[in-house]
Amino acid sequence: MIRALIWDPLLPFWLLAVLGGLALALTGLALWHRMAGAVWRGLAFLALMLALANPSLREEDRLALSDIALILVDDSASQQIAGRPGQTTAALEALQSRLRALPGLEVEMRRITDLPDVADGAEGGTYAMAHLAEAMADIPRDRLAAVFVISDGQVHDVAQAPDLPAPLHLLLTGEPQDWDRRLVIKTAPPFAVMGEPMKIVLRIEDQGAVPAGLSPEAPLTVRLGAEPPMVMQLPVGEDVELALTLPHAGINVLQLSLAMADGELTDRNNAAVLRINGVRDRLRVLLVSGEPHAGERVWRNLLKSDASVDLVHFTILRPPEKQDGVPVSELSLIAFPVRELFVDKIREFDLIIFDRYRRRGIMPMSYLENVRDYVREGGAVLISAGPEFGTADSLWRSPLAEVLPVEPSSRVLSDGFRPALTDLGRRHPVTMGLDEGYQPEGWGRWFRQIDLRATGGQVVMEGLEGRPLLVLDRVGEGRVGMLASDQIWLWGRGFEGGGPQLELLRRLAHWTMKEPELEEETLTATSRGLSVTIERHTLGAPPGMVEITKPDGSTESLTLSEVSPGLWRGLWEAPEIGLYQMREGDHRGVFALGHAAPREFVGTIASEAPLQPVLKASGGGVQRLSGGQPEIRRISEGRAAFGRGWLGVPERGAFAVQDLRIRPALPPLAWAALIAALILLAWMREGRLGRR
Repeated sequence: MIRALIWDPLLPFWLLAVLGGLALALTGLALWHRMAGAVWRGLAFLALMLALANPSLREEDRLALSDIALILVDDSASQQIAGRPGQTTAALEALQSRLRALPGLEVEMRRITDLPDVADGAEGGTYAMAHLAEAMADIPRDRLAAVFVISDGQVHDVAQAPDLPAPLHLLLTGEPQDWDRRLVIKTAPPFAVMGEPMKIVLRIEDQGAVPAGLSPEAPLTVRLGAEPPMVMQLPVGEDVELALTLPHAGINVLQLSLAMADGELTDRNNAAVLRINGVRDRLRVLLVSGEPHAGERVWRNLLKSDASVDLVHFTILRPPEKQDGVPVSELSLIAFPVRELFVDKIREFDLIIFDRYRRRGIMPMSYLENVRDYVREGGAVLISAGPEFGTADSLWRSPLAEVLPVEPSSRVLSDGFRPALTDLGRRHPVTMGLDEGYQPEGWGRWFRQIDLRATGGQVVMEGLEGRPLLVLDRVGEGRVGMLASDQIWLWGRGFEGGGPQLELLRRLAHWTMKEPELEEETLTATSRGLSVTIERHTLGAPPGMVEITKPDGSTESLTLSEVSPGLWRGLWEAPEIGLYQMREGDHRGVFALGHAAPREFVGTIASEAPLQPVLKASGGGVQRLSGGQPEIRRISEGRAAFGRGWLGVPERGAFAVQDLRIRPALPPLAWAALIAALILLAWMREGRLGRR
């Protein structure tokens, strides 16, 4: 039982102070005049003030409560390397056993894991202080006696540490001789201009107890997309500038990796994956228009609507057979640079379009031979054919025929027909899904088609009686597209509901310029958090299972399901952040969840330095588990909480009040009697002295 005197004034404090001051002044005045009853009057005033202050006696029946020791176990990714899992398990068992052996102490345990959404964040890391704050919300502050953290010390939210009422102790995993090597990307551009070298600044760093005699250089493997890997020797501990040129437009995946050295802790921070968007500074397109027709402006309007396209439009307005006696020099303000375009600068163009072009002697055969060679060396040609394609002046009757996937029959079909996708066209990325959202009977009709026979390539659209309408082909390093009609402009006018004119032409142009998203055979992965969507686009047989290689080297297979013609998809839950590789047949890919080398592996050497501010503020200590398990002692609150080989748990002395009783120090009648008695004594004292 605990007893204590408490005060519950009957009047406000300020009024008691005024009355007390007045009583003190009257008593002092009485003593100044040597009044006989001054002392008794002062005692009466004092008794009155005590009565107004209402003193009471409080009695408590208390129940002593046990203290609580909190154990936080770091299960983050950096704790899974080398021998740390074994150290952590042994330390946890020993610590729980020793804490439970102490009288009046309860033990609670929480685990620190990587947050599940860090794969979408910039880095990730170990959020020990967030777990500590969450655990402390469930523990009364006056009962928390100590916090024990079993970790490698690599904590990334120390600035958010809560105010601790007890010491925090660190049981440090790892070995003093640990060392590690990591790859650091200092600067990397988010995009790069095609054909121009981009610069990446990287650094190879060694941490910890680096072995003597280690080579000052390390081999770095660089893999850019599907290009063959490059291996180069780079110095350790120095910034190195790496210059690379992107192989294609769109997203390029650059993978950098270091071979794991002997004795190194982990290779999880030896790799980096960069996604760099390849952009063309300016898309250079040469449009050669032949005979004027209603759809002549279709291509021009499409290309001029894109601000990133530099368009050179070459239109033949006066054929050579027109003999009117007017010199050609007087019909043109500026002589068109045919030789410069088709000989000197032809390889500077990304795409050449022939729109109803007829050979009329303006371009020598040698120029068309240059166009043929341009395609084989990686260029792109797109032909929109009209009736001229079946004549003697056709481009097919030129050196360009060697790269064309069709053969004309010289017939021009003028019956109305509705263009339609072939079975292959429903799977090809250029035409896949173009017919969605249109009327059931299909697109609007066209009224002219050149009769062709496909000699190669892929027929993705067909016209009248199933004849080839749109044929695509790869020739050497380049690409060729053949559209066997000049009436696509009817779709632009909305005739009979129209059709996907702009989207089809846009896809055609970008496919010929090798945009990655329009490739026929692709294996791609997208992620949201740790959920990964893997897609395989193919024009051939159904794909097999996708083999996924995890960051730790283990593999897992995923079965894909067909979601649309030519597109197969599968969903997969990744176990952790890091760099993954995937393979299906001859197709390979790589994807990273979070960073390929996340923040968790920026520092892998066990150290108490990150937690030092929290340790110092709470009065806790550090014990390396490599030196054995520490002794646990019960100490009085206020004493040092750690020493050589031991860690302390203060006694908090927390309690719960079971019963509370409050009673006045004296009853009101007793106070009244006391005050009256003192006043009577003062009166009697003054009266007796007065009679003398």
